[in-house]
Amino acid sequence: MVVVSDRPGDERGSTRSVLPLVQARKLAKVPFVEMADGRLQGVVSSGSDPARVYVSSIGAADHALGCSTNNNRPCGGLGGRWACNHIKAMVTEAVIQYGAERVGRFLRVEADELTTGHELIDRIDGTSSSTQAAVVFARFLRHLTYLELPSTSGPIPELHWFPTTGPV
Repeated sequence: MVVVSDRPGDERGSTRSVLPLVQARKLAKVPFVEMADGRLQGVVSSGSDPARVYVSSIGAADHALGCSTNNNRPCGGLGGRWACNHIKAMVTEAVIQYGAERVGRFLRVEADELTTGHELIDRIDGTSSSTQAAVVFARFLRHLTYLELPSTSGPIPELHWFPTTGPV
């Protein structure tokens, strides 16, 4: 389930729209991707070390590209305005999860429903930037804690803000 809204006025309400996934994603390579804080950002598994993850991001307004490990070591594949493989994987998964039109609109680039993640990357004239790795990684870890909650049919105080699927 994805809780996001880009409609004007939604930030004033206490509930948010629930957007259905465009397609189901495999979470092994990119376990977390979101459009938040003015960035498309996510956590991407390392291709060479199973114990390492990268936090990748693209600024929505300035197309600032950032990628580093969760302990702030810079990604060796990020070079100036060229995206590394972690950023490419994140964009590809974002297109699967949110749809190309929505991701393109968020990043302010032309896209339609047939646009791929690689085509979106080609339309971005990025600049290298430091990433908010600690903040994004902490959000990812927080999402993981929800998976550890015991099953219950009653209300969960920690998730009181979460939208319901039925009438309120």
